[in-house]
Amino acid sequence: MSQAASLAVPVAASRMLVMISDSTTPCGVEAFARRLASTAGPRATTAVLDRDLGRLRNALGNADALVLNLPVVAWKAKLAEPVLAATLARASRRDVVVILHEWADLDWKRRASYAPLLPLATMVLFSSPEVARQFAASPVSRLTTGRRGIVPIPPNLVRPAKTSPSRATATLDRARAEGRLVLGHFGSIYPKKQSTLVLDVAAALRDRGEDPFVAFIGSFVKGSDRVEEDFQARVAALGLADRVLVTGYVAEDAEVFGLFDQVDVFLYAFAEGLTSRRASVLAASASGRPLVVNAPREADAFDHHPTYLRLLREGRLRLAPTDATVEDLALAVMAARDAGLPTGSIDEPAAWRDALAVVDAGLQPAERREQAGPGRVRPD
Repeated sequence: MSQAASLAVPVAASRMLVMISDSTTPCGVEAFARRLASTAGPRATTAVLDRDLGRLRNALGNADALVLNLPVVAWKAKLAEPVLAATLARASRRDVVVILHEWADLDWKRRASYAPLLPLATMVLFSSPEVARQFAASPVSRLTTGRRGIVPIPPNLVRPAKTSPSRATATLDRARAEGRLVLGHFGSIYPKKQSTLVLDVAAALRDRGEDPFVAFIGSFVKGSDRVEEDFQARVAALGLADRVLVTGYVAEDAEVFGLFDQVDVFLYAFAEGLTSRRASVLAASASGRPLVVNAPREADAFDHHPTYLRLLREGRLRLAPTDATVEDLALAVMAARDAGLPTGSIDEPAAWRDALAVVDAGLQPAERREQAGPGRVRPD
């Protein structure tokens, strides 16, 4: 039985307060928080993570549980806010559900800033079995023994009724009209995602006589690294300057799906292999286009995730070897293009209901909450 399945029976009436940021360019974690609240409907409210304790206290008065998604946006400016919110929630006998979307990939200082939350959490949910294992290997994991589960991360994009064209869409349309193989990559561009490996595959396809054009639908992660500079240097070194488009951040789903529709095959190659927390992969899969990605290292990687299992069963997600070479990936891309794979959309509402059900399963029934004083948690 999976960890998610072993949690308590969901309590449909539980009301939740989901903490969000005021970011106008939400990342995947932030998008998850907002959509989770939307899926719960009228029994969920949202509040901006800040130091307004009076407003937070009022919001908690209409909720049974506080839900925190980590990592938070602009974490250095919000070191105290998550702990303050969780402390207030526990003091008022509310559940605190912490959803950890990353762990080992976070800077150690960021992980340390979240450690005070762990004794306050009545349930800790992880975005994948891999993240759960990373956390279990950490000394702080003993603070949450018996209070863990795994949540299936849904796609964070929804195909609208109509798509919207853009200048980038016109560029990809011309490439397709010229008979080029449009290779797609959606989401943020950063080293740990191995985004530049897609460039190496494009070069390998060109050397095989193909005519690839690569569309990076997303933007570079800002930080201390020379992410964009190193990326452009790799483009130049491979002689791909006339074959690469980076769109930058695209805010509207209608425009994103307009770009998706111009892609022949999506490609990802992660250092750790595919994990179910990769929302960008699910979002790209929602395009209905074939997608090639290197396989997970663990056989149980998708046992908790109905949407991933369906994509694999239908053949719309093609797995290359976990340690696939550039040549392996190039061949897989060509096979995906030529296979005539079935198209179709993800059952996105069902995927979000799956996620909400696991969060609900981590909440205590009201009568047990009243019996438990601050700091007490439900046993396994």
